[in-house]
Amino acid sequence: MRRSRLSAFLAAALLALSGIATGTADAANLLANPGFEAGSLTGWTCANAATVTTPAHSGGYALAGTPVGADYAQCSQTVSVQPNTTYSVSAWVRGNPVYLGVTGGPSTWSGNGSAYNQLSLTFTTGNQTSAQLYLHGWYGAGTYYADDVVLDGPGGTTPGTPTAPGTPQITTATNNSIALSWGASAGTVTGYRVYEGSTVVATTTGTSATIGGLAACTTHSYSVAAYNGAGESPKSATAGGSTAGCVDTGLPKHALIGYLHSSFANGSGYVRMADVPAAWDIIDLAFGEPTSVTSGDIRFTRCPATECPNVESDADFTAAIKAKQAQGKKVLISIGGQNGQVQLTTTAARDKFVSSVSAIIDKYGLNGLDVDFEGHSLSLNAGDTDFRNPTTPVIVNLISALKSLKAKYGSGFVLTMAPETFFVQVGYQFYGGTSAGDARTGAYLPVIHALRDSLTVLHVQDYNSGPVMGLDNSYHNMGGADFHIAMTDMLKAGFTVANTGQFFPGLRPDQIAIGLPAAVSAGNGYTSPADVQTAVNCLVKGSGCGSYTLRGGASPALRGLMTWSINWDKYYNWEFQNSHEPFLNSLP
Repeated sequence: MRRSRLSAFLAAALLALSGIATGTADAANLLANPGFEAGSLTGWTCANAATVTTPAHSGGYALAGTPVGADYAQCSQTVSVQPNTTYSVSAWVRGNPVYLGVTGGPSTWSGNGSAYNQLSLTFTTGNQTSAQLYLHGWYGAGTYYADDVVLDGPGGTTPGTPTAPGTPQITTATNNSIALSWGASAGTVTGYRVYEGSTVVATTTGTSATIGGLAACTTHSYSVAAYNGAGESPKSATAGGSTAGCVDTGLPKHALIGYLHSSFANGSGYVRMADVPAAWDIIDLAFGEPTSVTSGDIRFTRCPATECPNVESDADFTAAIKAKQAQGKKVLISIGGQNGQVQLTTTAARDKFVSSVSAIIDKYGLNGLDVDFEGHSLSLNAGDTDFRNPTTPVIVNLISALKSLKAKYGSGFVLTMAPETFFVQVGYQFYGGTSAGDARTGAYLPVIHALRDSLTVLHVQDYNSGPVMGLDNSYHNMGGADFHIAMTDMLKAGFTVANTGQFFPGLRPDQIAIGLPAAVSAGNGYTSPADVQTAVNCLVKGSGCGSYTLRGGASPALRGLMTWSINWDKYYNWEFQNSHEPFLNSLP
């Protein structure tokens, strides 16, 4: 955040301008049991094949097919498709050889017997309403393995089956249940199945259901399919919701969040902790940085008097923090920033991260931690395609470290994150682990997902960004209300992660804030107060959204606004604070 993140900005811009798209808004993995996580071949028609627990590419199971005699152990699945539509197909395979194809269409193969590699192809339907995907080995060539198979595109309708139901809506939520309702399907309907991912969690003959037995303060995503004697309809769009029972962190319903340059001046001048106005509800101390990129050893050094002549003593700084906390404010240490590259490549670095961050928190009596990893801190290894089960060490170790810190300090620990759009929303169109370009695209998604039930606020930086594709499959450009509406709606509604067929569930509205530069000097993408408030009114009240339709619905509990930075706001006569603090207080 300290200066513009031009590397991420240019990479995102190049990706966006390339014109590559992943499909329509209702694109999804059409296959049943695509990762064989049912522990069986449910949904597939196979010969001489079974599910195995090893070697799996991700999750707990994979397909193993062993050709016998004149048979080459084919597994296939037929799905409903739309005529004259382009679909993408991929699978992770291991064997020598393994074939992936579409009956009557293209096929591809590989001969890597020692490790998984990804096969992919595209095909365009003619007048057909169904397509058959297949995998197989070859005569006498030994066992092949396959996992994480995707047939991506809009679903069709098998003749005689109902149409897709309406998108489910959350009607009520308790500490351990979520109630849903949805629009009825057309045609003859026997009943409806409610899915969480690929698992049926409820079956009903009506257009509502209550999912019970859930943990408090957890997020869930549901889709619905109708069925009759002819088969099952396409699934509805996915909708997310959360159970109640979240721990009260002491934050106001709508909060003002700002970064304080505590270790440098950055041209905007130093602001003493005691001089931070009471309008700021979360104050992020910028920055804790590592002794080296891979050490995990985080140090927080106060700004030297040579750079910040008005810097206070450690004793006065700590006393001012306590005074802010007595007013109900939260003070966090922010780790990273533009210059603080942190790569937890080993478990030793992970453990050092936990101990060194704890030492900073304990020394100053802080309320928690802000993760502001930028640049090359997070990227995904090739083949790490499941954000729900990441395998890249820097991702796995960061998740483990943050969970350890949360466990150490308890439910009151405040955890925030400030990724750039490149690491979050760009994952809708490009995902680094699929080797489709920059390995950093979407790299925050596994971390956010793993910590979603511990995360206090996610405030993605809606600045220093290239054009980003939203859920309307249109590109949005920073600097206006439209960008903040589209980017924030993605966090609330959730989205399918590019090239994986996996859905990233949305967050609770109280976990989401909009990140903005305080002034034109603070970062690319400055947005006028009027446009910021237009965006917030759209997101909170569902009004004034222009041509954009909210996929996640209105969010009255939207947490608020974050800015880089308190120092720059003071430099520009407190425009951000004076415009937005009374506005946030006036929201319902």
